[in-house]
Amino acid sequence: MPTVADLRKIALGFPETEEAPHFEKASFRVKKKIFATWNEKEGLLCVKFSETDQDAFCTRDRSVIYPVPNKWGKQGWTLIRLGQVHPEQLLDALQTAYRTVAPPKLALLL
Repeated sequence: MPTVADLRKIALGFPETEEAPHFEKASFRVKKKIFATWNEKEGLLCVKFSETDQDAFCTRDRSVIYPVPNKWGKQGWTLIRLGQVHPEQLLDALQTAYRTVAPPKLALLL
């Protein structure tokens, strides 16, 4: 299963991505827009998807990937249990989240 180091390596490997604090979490941003947050205490990654992408990812295994259970979830924010997600799913989810918020020119680079 992926580690926090794997998460950081993937997310920070995307063009113009930076890590910054977001309340008690770490956030991963492109052009100051958050595409993922990491809650170390709970072992949860939260990523930004479109509604369509959220539906597709959540059909795989709702015990591992599922919408945030509030209004944020209806906006595409989706939780991923880092200790249970398959490495390829993590990469796919982070790439999708990055593309969701990145400017089109940067999104095309992935």
